[in-house]
Amino acid sequence: MDAVSKTLLIVDDDATFARVLGRALGSRGFTVETVGDVQSALTQARRMQPKYCVLDLKLGDSNGLQLIPQLRTVAPHMRILLLTGYASIATAVEAIKRGAHDYLSKPVDADAVVRALMDNENDAGNSDNDVETPDAPLPLRRLEWEHIQRVLNECDGNISETARRLGMHRRTLQRKLAKRPVRERPASPD
Repeated sequence: MDAVSKTLLIVDDDATFARVLGRALGSRGFTVETVGDVQSALTQARRMQPKYCVLDLKLGDSNGLQLIPQLRTVAPHMRILLLTGYASIATAVEAIKRGAHDYLSKPVDADAVVRALMDNENDAGNSDNDVETPDAPLPLRRLEWEHIQRVLNECDGNISETARRLGMHRRTLQRKLAKRPVRERPASPD
């Protein structure tokens, strides 16, 4: 797959998440641009005509669901993956109806994003073999952080209930949540 066909637009108002995801997907061969709001997303999509888009459901006061048809208008061949920390069946159905190709709940790792973007592509030359995936498993601390995020999401952000389900003290959980997520892979020295 050539570089033009692996262009990716990340639309997320969480700059840290967008940067980390962009770096992880860049290391997997994508050419990544990130933006944090609706207007920038439309401008960048019109300019770069990306093959793929990772779109957050919550964009400040805006809604990613409303942006899907607009993105499809300016870049009709773009595959859109909607990400959300507020997963529900109704939202997933609405996202697909509006033109998203897939839907994933946060937290999500880069490999899951790649699989969702590349899965069921109509182009005969595309396959998962074109995508580089890390050889080493995720570090234990990263897996713990992702598990905590998943349980927190299931508890609708309720710290006390999440701590109870995880079998840890609430203060311990708050300390773990205050830390940044562990990197997937060490950064290469440049």
